[in-house]
Amino acid sequence: MKFTLSWLKQHLDTDADIDAITAALTRIGLEVEGIENPGEKLAGFKVARVLSAEPHPDADKLKVLSVDAGGGPLQVVCGAPNARAGMIGVFGPPGVYVPGSGFELKVAAIRGVESNGMMCSVRELELGDAHEGIIELGADAEEAVGRPYPDYAGLTDPVIDVSITPNRQDCMGVRGIARDLAAAGIGTLKPLTEAYRRDAVEPVAGEGEGPDVRTDDAEGCPAFYAQAVSGVTNGVSPDWMQRYLTAIGQKPISALVDITNFVMIDLGRPLHVYDRAKLTGGLVARKARAGETVTALNGKTYTLDASMTVIADDAQVHDIGGIMGGEDSGVSAGTTDVLIECAYFDPDHIARTGQALVLTSDARQRFERGVDPAFLDDGLAIATGLVLDLCGGTASGVTRAGRPPVEPRTLRYDPGRAETLGGLAVAGDRQKAILEGLGFTVADDWQVTVPTWRRDIDGPADLVEEVIRIEGIDKVPASPLARVPGVATPTATAEQKLERRIRRAAASRGFHEAVTWSFVSEDEAKPFGGGAWILANPISEDLKVMRPSLLPGLLSAARRNIDRGADGVRLFEIGRRYLADGAKSRERPTLTLVMAGEKSPRGWNSGKAQHFDAFDAKAEALSLLAAAGAPADKLMVMGEAGDSWHPGRSGTLRLGPKNVLATFGVVHPGLLRTFDLAGPVAAVEIFLDAIPEKRSAGFMRPAYTPPALQPVRRDFAFLAPADLSADDLVRAVRGADKKAIVDARLFDLFTGEGIEEGKKSMAVEVTLQPAAKSFTDEEIRAIADKVVKAAEKRGATLRG
Repeated sequence: MKFTLSWLKQHLDTDADIDAITAALTRIGLEVEGIENPGEKLAGFKVARVLSAEPHPDADKLKVLSVDAGGGPLQVVCGAPNARAGMIGVFGPPGVYVPGSGFELKVAAIRGVESNGMMCSVRELELGDAHEGIIELGADAEEAVGRPYPDYAGLTDPVIDVSITPNRQDCMGVRGIARDLAAAGIGTLKPLTEAYRRDAVEPVAGEGEGPDVRTDDAEGCPAFYAQAVSGVTNGVSPDWMQRYLTAIGQKPISALVDITNFVMIDLGRPLHVYDRAKLTGGLVARKARAGETVTALNGKTYTLDASMTVIADDAQVHDIGGIMGGEDSGVSAGTTDVLIECAYFDPDHIARTGQALVLTSDARQRFERGVDPAFLDDGLAIATGLVLDLCGGTASGVTRAGRPPVEPRTLRYDPGRAETLGGLAVAGDRQKAILEGLGFTVADDWQVTVPTWRRDIDGPADLVEEVIRIEGIDKVPASPLARVPGVATPTATAEQKLERRIRRAAASRGFHEAVTWSFVSEDEAKPFGGGAWILANPISEDLKVMRPSLLPGLLSAARRNIDRGADGVRLFEIGRRYLADGAKSRERPTLTLVMAGEKSPRGWNSGKAQHFDAFDAKAEALSLLAAAGAPADKLMVMGEAGDSWHPGRSGTLRLGPKNVLATFGVVHPGLLRTFDLAGPVAAVEIFLDAIPEKRSAGFMRPAYTPPALQPVRRDFAFLAPADLSADDLVRAVRGADKKAIVDARLFDLFTGEGIEEGKKSMAVEVTLQPAAKSFTDEEIRAIADKVVKAAEKRGATLRG
């Protein structure tokens, strides 16, 4: 939500400076995200008079101007067709930076004629898109010659950008923000009549009956108010309105359109204006018919369904109710008769329609939060009054179709709860003044009537929040919790300890932790079996399904990093997957790793960059499982990991045939294309709830007792069937003598010349650890015989 300081002071009578106002805003919960001064970049430009304009001696389209910017005549070469003697414009002297053109002005010779700066166009100063000629200022600029242009044009008005939380629909207008500041003691709130410089803000007494409008959708559009104005002239809006809109990034279009935008931002009240000449019959708020289409003001065509509220005439849909008007009935420069709509739309209907159409707008942002249902008459009166003041014409009567939900809401409040619930003792009189300053009505018995613009107030706790945030959260005393003497009892659960341990292990192995959304789109959930939990009212269609896997979020994060120049990405996340388990749904704690891009850069020995593969994923999975306390040496490598993994380049790690502890491998190329990632990408999923818990042995760690004797290593080369996995062979060798053999690993695999077809050579290093005494030769030979026999049971024979 953006507004300027002077705009705020149209509603707030205060002498506070920008620093005091922004500090107060953040203090009361309206966080200031930024402050801009649009005049800073134009500080070097000045108002100047063109004294003379002569043809350039060597260029037909150029002129040589004599310009007075307050320091005497300067010669300037100009190519603008409207440059002429006597006009007043904006001059940029040498040394200033032209923001719209991206260069610094210097004294230069143009076709042999020296030019000392330039006369500027609107586009060159980034004040608009016009560039056909240089800026022409009005007659009132005569006395401003020589002054900085930002001072003359009122561009020194700071722009304040405030972050409005979704519950504060009342602060989606400048007046609501002014009301909060007034309640906090930063000035007083001006009456609405003073803010709009009118004697009264009440329905404009029009001539005849009101326009033909009605609502047939009491749920989606409970109230539809309208007034027509005939004989308008839709010219440009006044300078003050254009300045306000331009300062906050809104593009002035025409007086009629600018009025609706101004009222929406000023008062948080969206409106719409129709060109009556483009309508066929009356307007009705109704449910759309399935398959109906409308071309919105953004130029896009939307297909509607029967759940959506629209405004239509006898011929077609003209408005996606409360979100965006239609192109076919929009006003133009030739519009002479208008219909002004001021309606109330149900917030839930607006949110669902906007999400389904993937369509956002300033109006939607306000309606889905909830605008003031009691402000229809006032909003329509203000808009009609501005149209009459700025565009002329004659107003009709007002039509009020339907009834807005304005039933009063009253809460019983105990002022003592400010201390018991909010932690701050605030005098009763002060609490009453705060609530009344925010628009609440407080009776002597503390029955509090909630204003119609505060849809978020639901109970006494909300009133406590209002009192505390205005009084000052920083005033709440910091009171430490009582602590019993002695050493605190450990409170971390086994699951929390496991997550801490494995998080440290992942970070120590060079991975960066990521935190991604717990929601994904339906398309992203589909490769993982779809979503078991789907939100009925999501904040976005892209965040609708509770994730069945952490991979979508991490793949998106990897793509963003690679798109921004990262050569290699190693990310991990610990979070929850949300799955269907029979008739029940449950969540599973999971650690997911993603390795994308380059594993190592190209070099003189490799020639090209190395990428991650399934073996990298397996190594990381085993290492982290070991860190988590899983019996990594007993795990079985089985099968492919599933449809989202590359066939033949993925697998699972299991403790027994059914207990899957992890999946690992290369992500399926089809899934990578969905996330616009170039492969290969290796990944790991470790299911933390599948890791067996260790039996508690107390808080003491066992004493470190390294072996007294050195280990003995022996190598064995086996000729094995081609389909025998290395894991099976190593497992068999390790189990040949569980007391003496402490480790076994594959260190060589060979096929080809010298190895018969259907066979492969696998070399295994076996580590033997003596206990009380060193092994004798006979004992080592006996262990070797056990190793060979164990291998033979798997179909492998010792090579000669």
